[in-house]
Amino acid sequence: MIHFYRFQFCTALVAFTMLFLSTVGMAQTTITGTIKHDGLIRDYRLYIPKNFDSKKAVPLVFNFHGLTSNAQQQEFYGDFRSIADTAGFLLVHPNGTVSKTAGVPFWNVGLAVGESVDDVGFVEALIDSLQLKYTIDPNRIYATGMSNGGFMSYFLACSSLRFAAIASVTGSSTPLMDQKCKSSRPVPILEIHGTADNTVPYNGTTGIKAIPALVAFWAAKNGCNPTPQINQVPNTNTADGATAEHHIYSTSTGDALVEHFKVIGGGHTWPGSIFPIGVTCQDFNASKEIWRFFSQFKLITNNNDLHHAEVKIFPNPAIEKINILQSKYNELKVYSIDGAITIHLKNTSTINDCDISYLKPGIYTMELSNNLDRVVTKFVKI
Repeated sequence: MIHFYRFQFCTALVAFTMLFLSTVGMAQTTITGTIKHDGLIRDYRLYIPKNFDSKKAVPLVFNFHGLTSNAQQQEFYGDFRSIADTAGFLLVHPNGTVSKTAGVPFWNVGLAVGESVDDVGFVEALIDSLQLKYTIDPNRIYATGMSNGGFMSYFLACSSLRFAAIASVTGSSTPLMDQKCKSSRPVPILEIHGTADNTVPYNGTTGIKAIPALVAFWAAKNGCNPTPQINQVPNTNTADGATAEHHIYSTSTGDALVEHFKVIGGGHTWPGSIFPIGVTCQDFNASKEIWRFFSQFKLITNNNDLHHAEVKIFPNPAIEKINILQSKYNELKVYSIDGAITIHLKNTSTINDCDISYLKPGIYTMELSNNLDRVVTKFVKI
């Protein structure tokens, strides 16, 4: 039997969040709402970014809280708000229901006996409700979450056709979830997990999949090479008690559909968070990496929707210029890791000869588009 305490969100977060909220006013752009689904009144928090353009179709990011936590705590703990401000996506934090057996907020991913709430149906109904109020790009809807919220993200990857990509922080899956995974399409996934996580153990436990096995499952499902490219994350904070590796699993056409940050020594925590509730890696920011990952993908219905082969960029890494071999796209945008647009070119010959000399060193996302299509790839500025 799966015991709920294995997924309990560290109660220290509650104290830190309440302290934080006592000194910081609620953002004017966060609104609350409810919908009725399956006989239940369900509620959520929606963050509307600065300079939101209601006429433009924007991405939608779900951020699911962990067991015993709630939407408000997750909004502050796994914080995407500043990224949403620069990247322009809507950010929704739904609340789970209270478990009949454990008496705490949870997401029903089939781990508890006697629970019947339909959380997948609720999430899809919430998407429909938000689409009636806001102009949302249906091909750019994403799910992420902490712990039980990470499990929920994987559950949606298997049970819903609405999500372009998912990411999990300290979450996992179960053998039963994998067996019942109905999705036949590639679903890009990013897993961030600490090797010293005592709540959802990195090497698994009864009924909980080990993280290496979880990542291997999705690499195979998405048609990736089983051997990843492994990059060391620079240890910029030597006092945080953790280091990290970045594992990248790519297809034969170079599409990185599966990524994994292995946080060596990291606990059941969100890397980059300001709340010190355990060993928290500060060498990278999980929220920024998740959006960097999401921003590459639109909804994939089959492998032919991946158009990277139509575009070749070189050199990569680059110092001053990126040369682009393509004739299909007339608009180019380059985004920094926090979602800010750093270059925007349209209907100009310089699209294929892009000056990047003034950019700061780092990883950038490049989007090429026309009126009918778009392609996203990455490059490194050194």
